Amino acid sequence: MSTVRNVQAHSLFISDLHLCQSRPLIQVQFLAFLQDAARQAESLFILGDLFEYWAGDDDLSDPFNRTVIAALRELTHAGVSLFLIHGNRDFLLSDAFAQATGAQRLDDPSVLELYGRRVLLGHGDIWCTDDVAYQAFRQQVRDPVWQTQFLSQPLAARKAQIEALRLRSESEKSQKSMAIMDVNPQAIEVLFRDFDYPPLMIHGHTHRPAKHLLQVDGHACERWVLGDWYEQGSCLRLDASGCSQVQL
Repeated sequence: MSTVRNVQAHSLFISDLHLCQSRPLIQVQFLAFLQDAARQAESLFILGDLFEYWAGDDDLSDPFNRTVIAALRELTHAGVSLFLIHGNRDFLLSDAFAQATGAQRLDDPSVLELYGRRVLLGHGDIWCTDDVAYQAFRQQVRDPVWQTQFLSQPLAARKAQIEALRLRSESEKSQKSMAIMDVNPQAIEVLFRDFDYPPLMIHGHTHRPAKHLLQVDGHACERWVLGDWYEQGSCLRLDASGCSQVQL
């Protein structure tokens, strides 16, 4: 199956959809996006937190998840390349999900060559280094031993634990300053150095959509932050002329 795309080749970037049954209108908008705007792109990049949480790939058959997976599979069958980076809510997405949707998983961070420029991609949480407590938690749950032990539990037990952690996280966030939960500027500079100053970076996580113009060791760099989908869709387009926000 193929689809007719816009004349100018482009890719789309989204993150922080936090899809869940309690926000059905966002799922409706996302499914419409996959049928319309996403079909016009060469590639769709989902930079983390597609779901509010993911308890493991043995939850593929859940009716809500199955609807999203089927829509993503239709997109890749239509010829659109799908790329996925883990978020802090769905870091347990694994091979079975990728196979079911046709997605290719990317490391966080990753650098790709797109439309004649090097583009640095990531979710964003790893650079929120001022939030020491969160970074310790992140290190724990990304450990393969922890994940193996967690996934060995029954699915219902895992979901109950995740819900308890989610509620605790929301309570803790209410007591933290916005500055602590944002990316650390020095961590961003180190990142650009480590990857040899890519001119463009795109990430999510902070829910603060913006374009930041940086000078790192004399190199001009752009950092684009994606918006969340709590109230409405948010999408960034990249083509040979650069980045632009997409109205959904």
